Amino acid sequence: MTTASSQDLLPAELTMGTVMLKVGDMKVMSDYYQRALGLNIVAEQDGGLYLGRTGKPVVHLAPASGLQIPGRGEAGLFHTAILFEDQPSLAATIATAAEYEPRAFAGSADHLVSEAFYFTDPEGNGIELYYDKPRELWQWDGKNVVMDNVALPPQRFLQQHLSEAAVTGQREAAAGIGHVHLQVGDVETAQKFYVETLGFERTAGWHGQALFVSAGGYHHHMAMNVWNSRGAGPRKDTLGLGEVLIEVPTADDVAMLADRLKVAGVQNHHTGAELQFDDPWRNKLRVAVR
Repeated sequence: MTTASSQDLLPAELTMGTVMLKVGDMKVMSDYYQRALGLNIVAEQDGGLYLGRTGKPVVHLAPASGLQIPGRGEAGLFHTAILFEDQPSLAATIATAAEYEPRAFAGSADHLVSEAFYFTDPEGNGIELYYDKPRELWQWDGKNVVMDNVALPPQRFLQQHLSEAAVTGQREAAAGIGHVHLQVGDVETAQKFYVETLGFERTAGWHGQALFVSAGGYHHHMAMNVWNSRGAGPRKDTLGLGEVLIEVPTADDVAMLADRLKVAGVQNHHTGAELQFDDPWRNKLRVAVR
């Protein structure tokens, strides 16, 4: 087996940037992301809002009132995962999200590498709120990170970690996109595109139904699954996921990826500082210098 050279891999310092969502009802959606998730308006552009924490945008809500909500079995967004720096700040946002709309809570799990709580926004987009356990506690089986779904009762988590200080300081606590999880038509095509072409490293799989990939030894920056969408074809233009931003340190990183896309025959738009292209299901990706 040949090992990939560093030129074939995305840089270890890669981070996930803002996730853009196409939104039907800006009032309802902006209210949810601000009041339920404690995000602040960072910028406004073309009728849309950039919402985030500590001046850093996390989600870009872009008005698209003429579009339909995608069907459950279509390719697109599974969830946007927002990463918190500590358990108290995560607990504060779980509390405001649960209070805002209890029926939006979709479950929780200890994944061994992280503690995660799942919600659904008013237009059906999945959201994960999570905290990473210290890296020295992560276990690896060769190149595969060991993850699982262990029960994580939300009430017990809140009792252990929710504090008055965390609630008061919620909007000042940092948060950012930790990973993005997509629905795709098949895992094999996802592996060819995200690992063999883009240069992510595979970190885990799930019975041929899901793929987890990262750069630099993170548990996953992106994931793809077929749990609802096996056999899905290219996306129509719908509400939901508009664009995933991936941030890299240098223009050389962008240029090397542009070369790999060209060799693979993937159509792209390369401006020098950034690169725009679609995955096989027409999920839009943008790679830009941080």
